[in-house]
Parts: sequence; C-alpha cells; structure tokens
Amino acid sequence: MWSRLMRRRALLLLRNQSNSARNQIQRRTLVAAPKPGDGPLMERRPDRELPSINGFRWGRTFPIFLAIIAASSVAIFNYQKLSSPVVASTLYALRTNQKAREYLGDEIYFKHQIPWIAGEMNQLRGRIDISFPVKGTRNTAVMRFTSFRPTPKGVFETTEWSLERPDGTKIDLLDGDDPFRAIASYPMDEEEREETTRGFRQQLK
Repeated sequence: MWSRLMRRRALLLLRNQSNSARNQIQRRTLVAAPKPGDGPLMERRPDRELPSINGFRWGRTFPIFLAIIAASSVAIFNYQKLSSPVVASTLYALRTNQKAREYLGDEIYFKHQIPWIAGEMNQLRGRIDISFPVKGTRNTAVMRFTSFRPTPKGVFETTEWSLERPDGTKIDLLDGDDPFRAIASYPMDEEEREETTRGFRQQLK
C-alpha cells in the first residue's frame, strides 16, 4: 500500500516537471534574424528567426536572364555559320577572283573583327543563302552567295555570287562560270551528318 502511494506521488512529480519544462520552452521567444552589417554569426541557435525573402523579385532579374540566353543562342548560331566550310570556300574563292581583287584590293578578309554571317545555311535541305561584309586594301563590300541543290544526291548550283558596293551597285563574280561547280557537295558538320544518318535509319525502319 505504501509503495503504491509513493509511486503515484513520483509519477505526479515527473508530470509536473515535464509540464513546467514545456511551458518554459513555449514561452521562449524567437531571436530576431540577423540584419545586414551585423557581422558574422558566432553561434547557431535553433530558435533564430528566418530572414525575410519578400525583397527578392523575379520580375527584375528574369528579363535579364532571358536576354542573356537569347544573345548566347544568336552568338552560337553565328559561330556555327562562321566555322562552316562554305564560308571558308567562298572567302578563298573571293581572294583568287580577278574582279574581286580589282575592286577590293589585296588582303581580302572579313570587314569586322567579329563577323556576322546573315542568311540561311541549310546544307541538309540543299539551301545556302548567306551574306557578310568583306574588306580589302582598297574598298569594302558585302559578299552575297546563293546556292541550292535540286536533288538530295545532286550537286550544288550557284545562282548568285556577287559583291555589293556601299552605293548599292553589284559586281557579278560568276560571269557565266561557276567556280563551285566542281564541288560535289559542301562538307557537312557533325550535327548535319547526325541528322542525315538519323533520317536514313528511319527510312530503313
């Protein structure tokens, strides 16, 4: 009998102590979050208040992010055209053409330090229509080159290869003779080869 009473009193004391500890924990207030300029935190506390995130707005930074992505995409596509064998072949043919050398002079190269290749270059579908500014020791002009492939296994046929002067007049560099006629097809880059192989596999299936 006596032992039962002692056990009940002990249980009541333990319950009271646990309730008082809970009340003390609940009454404890949160520590304010650190502010700019407060210095480094020397201790970690579980009751520290989280900083407010209301000041961060996506509306200010998201347009800048989209602009950077768009500019990067345009630069990548332009670099792909610039490194194409088509541009290198036309620039080499321009340096060896007599009419082009008479107007531009020697040391024919791109006009700008970072060239911009305008137009379409789709060797897979057989369409090439590009233009870019060039310069020499005498004058500057815009070279235009247009070529197409009538059949998938045919050769490219050049329809325009000219120099456009700053006043708008053109110098026809073809003159009835196509210097690119001997080329069966322009070399393709890795992406165009992959697309061609993929289309061939789909036809086999």
